[in-house]
Amino acid sequence: MTKYEIMFIVKALSDGEAVKKIAENYQKLIETINGKVLDFKEMGEKKLAYPIKKEVSGYYYVMQVELAKDEVAEFNRKIRLDENVLRHLVIRLDEE
Repeated sequence: MTKYEIMFIVKALSDGEAVKKIAENYQKLIETINGKVLDFKEMGEKKLAYPIKKEVSGYYYVMQVELAKDEVAEFNRKIRLDENVLRHLVIRLDEE
């Protein structure tokens, strides 16, 4: 399994608990597709550099995970379907 860093931005919804629930669902998704969450950080709400889907702020989350290549494709497919996620980025970390 390879280590990846995943960053995603969730819409700033009126209910802060709903935002946390969305982030927790992606943690559970990693475990469901046979991955392992090594680190999970909530970066908080930040103003976006430019509007995305008419949103001007969002909640940033970063996680480091271990996944197989096929599982990364599945994660990307599912996160793209979520209208509450403005952007996401998956980066493979170099082996040390």
